[in-house]
Amino acid sequence: MVFSRWVLVIFTLFIAGTLSENSWQTLSGKPPVVIARGGFSGVFPDSSSKAYQWVSVTISPNVALWCDLQLTKDGVGICFPDRNLDNGSDVTGLYPNKKEWFSVDFTWKDLSDVKCKLVQNVKSRSGVFDGSYQILTVEIVAELGAPGLWLNIQNSAFYKQPNLSMRNYVLSLSKRVEVNFISSPEISFLKSMKKDVTKLIFRFLNQDQIEPSKNLSYIKTFSSGILVPKSYIWPVGSDLYLKPHTSLVTDAHRQGLQVFASEFANDFTVAYNYSYDPTAEYLSFIDNGNFSVDGFLSDFPVTPYRAISCFSHLDTKDEKPGRITIISSDGASGDFPGCTDLAYEKAVKDGVDILDCNVKMSKDKIPFCMSSIDLLNTTNVFGTSFRNLSSTVAEIQERSGIYTFSLTMSQIKTLKPVISTHKKDHALFRNPRNKNAGKFLTLSEFLLLANRYNSLFGVLIKVENAVYLAEHQGINVVDAVLDKTHNQTTQESLTTSISVYFQSTDKSVLIACNEKTILSPGQLVYRVDKDISNVTDSAINAILSFAGTIVISMISVLPYNGGGLVRLKKTDVVPRLKARGLRVFVETFSNEFVTLPLDLYWDSTVEIDFFFRSAKIDGIITDFPATSARYKKNQCYRETSLFRTGELLPFANPMLLSPAQPPYPLLVKSDVKESPLPEVRSKQPPPSYAASKAVAKAIQVYCPFKTIVVLVIFFISV
Repeated sequence: MVFSRWVLVIFTLFIAGTLSENSWQTLSGKPPVVIARGGFSGVFPDSSSKAYQWVSVTISPNVALWCDLQLTKDGVGICFPDRNLDNGSDVTGLYPNKKEWFSVDFTWKDLSDVKCKLVQNVKSRSGVFDGSYQILTVEIVAELGAPGLWLNIQNSAFYKQPNLSMRNYVLSLSKRVEVNFISSPEISFLKSMKKDVTKLIFRFLNQDQIEPSKNLSYIKTFSSGILVPKSYIWPVGSDLYLKPHTSLVTDAHRQGLQVFASEFANDFTVAYNYSYDPTAEYLSFIDNGNFSVDGFLSDFPVTPYRAISCFSHLDTKDEKPGRITIISSDGASGDFPGCTDLAYEKAVKDGVDILDCNVKMSKDKIPFCMSSIDLLNTTNVFGTSFRNLSSTVAEIQERSGIYTFSLTMSQIKTLKPVISTHKKDHALFRNPRNKNAGKFLTLSEFLLLANRYNSLFGVLIKVENAVYLAEHQGINVVDAVLDKTHNQTTQESLTTSISVYFQSTDKSVLIACNEKTILSPGQLVYRVDKDISNVTDSAINAILSFAGTIVISMISVLPYNGGGLVRLKKTDVVPRLKARGLRVFVETFSNEFVTLPLDLYWDSTVEIDFFFRSAKIDGIITDFPATSARYKKNQCYRETSLFRTGELLPFANPMLLSPAQPPYPLLVKSDVKESPLPEVRSKQPPPSYAASKAVAKAIQVYCPFKTIVVLVIFFISV
């Protein structure tokens, strides 16, 4: 069996820090157990050998392998997610003439001789590992080295029909294999096992299928714990927001019952309260100050195990901050509309180091913060009377838009902000309750807000479209920005002093900023506006002549197609830039799982860890500062082996892989070279403006005259 050595140790080390038992509100006082449902079934086909082996990356006394136990016609126990083999294997192609494909319709020889292969049974997940792994017996799974085994018996009564006995099989198996937990929704089966097996767990199904009583004291008579859907503990409303937690865990603990929560996966729909952060969801079940579940049933076991070992009880421990800078992307724009007061306040509360303002200019030349120069992208302008101001500006974008410089600041203040939706095609909407919350801030208001917070290290002022504004709108955005920042940062009434950084994709903007004010190279931030595979020495020299910090895309560090496997190795862009003394910030980190490669387990915290410790970047630009800020506090990442991408690729079926993406271009000197900013040209009125004004004046004079004439005629006729 080919299995990389790093896989066996990386997360063992990652969870090396252990928590004192008395800090837990579990029934035993020990850390919660992690149960890997069908192994690492979020990545590999459920119950496959690779899915079970991959759990070894989280190996510890508190990890157990989950086996959905089914029986074959000849009484062999197999681990398979459903009694119908069609749900998770290619059996229908091997036996096309059968009408049913239940496990009891086949002997073990029938399945093993034809090499029945497993496939991903969650259709929304990648199928690149399908057809590579066979069905396993329980004995084989038990030999894979996991410290615990959990058998789930869902349909013991079903197997009585072909004269099989699930009870007899389990009793026989327990003489050969150590079974730590047995769960079932069937009370009669659990009662039949009571004298022979002690760790019995009553499994609650959907709320309308519970058999037959919710009475916890009664359940205690035949089991030692319960396994419930997570919604039994933290109910979620139809609007996908959390309701108040129930008392189930506390009540069960009072009866001496352990409580295990199920239905966890990094790619499942979760309550908006968690901001698409799976670690935050797990922590709400174990680190809320009121209760802690005793274990999680998860398709991605590394995430709950890290939540337990590295991120729980952070407020009660000495912090060891990671050396990484957190920069907001339009504030906490994953939770509130970007560039609003609420987004900025949330970002500061969440622990951001540098707060950003994406400067735009109004018609009356007032600089303010907004993520897009096109109001259609960030406001409700289309539903207002201003929708008639739509125009096409080829220098900015191909399609038409309603631009900020077409409205005065007072008009812009009347618009409602609109929260961004990062992945509309996946229906991953952001915080609908706050989709229009907050108000836009002028640059002056933004700087006043930032200066209220001692926790901030600095502010990042982003300036774009300076050439177009100077040539076509008569606006000097650089002077407007420098005037406001100078005034705000020199006021004696300010109680804090924060650093001001200037960012642009235009070299000429940064040079102009440096010429008109005293700045260190590190305060000048050059943003590369395209994905790159490498950077030439001449390009680095050119950048160093006007900036000390650079912003590049995540793709420029780790090339991958969102949501798929990493096909190319990590680039050399970051080490080359850092070797020459440039600080490297990377954008934009989001929590939605579809933005991550499968190599990072669709876990935003694993992604942050990779970019910080493996890619060694200096700053994270993020829509969700809370996720990055929590990472800086975690208790065990310093002791872990470095994570590497590309390890899943060898296990994929080559016939099912999508084509590899072409390499991205180099960043060369000519990409950086630009002409100085042009002189500001006064905006000329449209050619027909003077004529139309004269016509309007003539009409104003003529109309009263006509009225008088009519009146005179009327009176004469009378």
